[in-house]
Amino acid sequence: MTTLLLTHEDCATHDPGPGHVECPGRLQSVWAALEATRFAGLLRHDAPLADRDSVARVHPRRHVDALLDAVPREGWARIDSDTVLSPGSGHASLRAAGAVVAGVDAVFGGVAQNVFCAVRPPGHHAEPQRAMGFCLFNSVAIGAMHARAIYGAQRCAIVDFDVHHGNGSQVVAEHDADLFYASTHQWPLYPGTGPAHETGLGNVVNVPLGAGTSGVTFRQHFSDRIMPALTDFAPDLLLISAGFDAHAADPLGGLRLVEADFAWVTEILTRFAAKQCSGRIVSVLEGGYDLAALGASAAAHVEVLMAA
Repeated sequence: MTTLLLTHEDCATHDPGPGHVECPGRLQSVWAALEATRFAGLLRHDAPLADRDSVARVHPRRHVDALLDAVPREGWARIDSDTVLSPGSGHASLRAAGAVVAGVDAVFGGVAQNVFCAVRPPGHHAEPQRAMGFCLFNSVAIGAMHARAIYGAQRCAIVDFDVHHGNGSQVVAEHDADLFYASTHQWPLYPGTGPAHETGLGNVVNVPLGAGTSGVTFRQHFSDRIMPALTDFAPDLLLISAGFDAHAADPLGGLRLVEADFAWVTEILTRFAAKQCSGRIVSVLEGGYDLAALGASAAAHVEVLMAA
């Protein structure tokens, strides 16, 4: 079945400034990796701009308007020590959310079996009323709410394997029994959330991993703790926060995953989706800050999506 790549050049115009690790080169490394001949069969569409009403299913409209109004015409506007707006940030963030919305449309409309959204800025740290951790809008949560509102997808699941805990996604899910959130992440590490005892309404599964954790241990915990809970939840749609900063080469984390581990977790999730939700997966790029490792890991992820 078809895999759709959704991306846009606007996502490279968000520029937090010299020396910032969440740089436009991240996206360029993914684009370059996906130009390899083995990706010739990848369907490619431009990501649309999300409308503000779609974003407001997760973020209050006043917050959406205030954040977009804060985008500077030149230079930078700092939200916090890590999160910076540049003149391109408004369109980039709306393209990122729009990609996930369009991805949901594609999998429910029969355009594609699964989707990879190669976008930035990332989103999983963005809480409903707070941009933080490089993240402006929580694109993956916006996609889940779009699926619910437009397609009647009663139960949506988000699985997050970024090295950092997706505090924003958990905040959206933890009081909503029809939204599942599961995360493997390094502990302790930014943003300091995600201990195992945080379980929401029984719909949140946190698997904190110590620095130095290998792919073998990651795979065991993912199989033993996340997959049974995901199976019991029985979602209509699976969304993935695909953060590749758990790679051994990444400068912001201390986990020891490699490309084969990202391919393995993708295969486990595509097999699950084929049985549970007609194969419908929308995957969204989150972290990954070593450019070579990011490109190679994203390629390994998409190759498995294409083989599903």
